[in-house]
Amino acid sequence: MFRWILPDLRVASVLELSPERLAEFGLTALLLDVDCTLKAYRSPSISDEVAAWLARLRQAGIALCLVSNGRGPRIRRLAKSLDLPHVAQSLKPLPRGCRRAIRKLALDPTHTAMVGDQLFADVVAGRLAGLFTILVEPIHPEQEPWFTRLKRPLERRLLKTR
Repeated sequence: MFRWILPDLRVASVLELSPERLAEFGLTALLLDVDCTLKAYRSPSISDEVAAWLARLRQAGIALCLVSNGRGPRIRRLAKSLDLPHVAQSLKPLPRGCRRAIRKLALDPTHTAMVGDQLFADVVAGRLAGLFTILVEPIHPEQEPWFTRLKRPLERRLLKTR
């Protein structure tokens, strides 16, 4: 009943997504949410551990693109520091940002996953775009804005149904 809102895979952290594990699902590309997925909400940068993870994925030939609802200048700065393509102000849960990233990188949607920390933004956007979806536990959820924290109890309830 809730298939369209539940992720295909749940992990504690993006660090669990090794090239080998992605290959098990036939994934060759990741669209990555930024806030609370790759870094804490208020942090201007990612950790060294996440940077090393991104480097391993790139070395393995995994295509990467940041897809964020965040404002253009902030996401553009982060994307530039990571040397990654990006789609800012993606309007998730609408699939527009995911589709734009797929076109931008000429990706095969059947081998692409949307990775994020929110059911009602990242997972729904990925589902509507026809992508594999991966839900991660949010990094430092206590720093999230009020409107995200407001959705968390309903997300937890829906995830228990699975």
